[in-house]
Amino acid sequence: MTIESTRAAVTWPRRLAWGALALFLAAFAVFESAKYGLPTTAAALAFFVLPDAARLAGARLPGPLHQAVHRVWIPLVVLVGYSFGPIVWPPLFTAGLSWLTRIAIDRTFGRRPPSSRPGREASHDLGGTVS
Repeated sequence: MTIESTRAAVTWPRRLAWGALALFLAAFAVFESAKYGLPTTAAALAFFVLPDAARLAGARLPGPLHQAVHRVWIPLVVLVGYSFGPIVWPPLFTAGLSWLTRIAIDRTFGRRPPSSRPGREASHDLGGTVS
C-alpha cells in the first residue's frame, strides 16, 4: 500500500465528517440569524466571507493573516468563550458559527491551510537544495 492510497483512504471519511459539520453549523447559524434578526445575519454573512475578504485585502498564502483566518481554533475559541463567558451578544456567537462553517466547507472540498498540506514542510528548507 502506497502513501497516496493510504492518504486517499483517510481523506474521504475526513471530508465526510467536515461536510456533516458544515451542514450542522450552517443550519445552526441560519437558526440563530432568524431568531435574533438583522445584526446577527449581518455578522454571519460578514464572517462567512472573511477568508475571501482577507485574501482580497492582500493576505498572501504563507502570511500570518491568511493562516489565521483559515484556522479552526480561532472561531472555536470564540464559540466556547461565548458559551461559557459573561458576554451576551448573539451576533458574536453567530459570527463564530458562520466563520467555522466556512472553514468546514473549505475543508470538505479539500482546501486546507498551507502548513497542514502533506509535503509542504520539505519545500520550506533554508538552503534550497536537498543533500
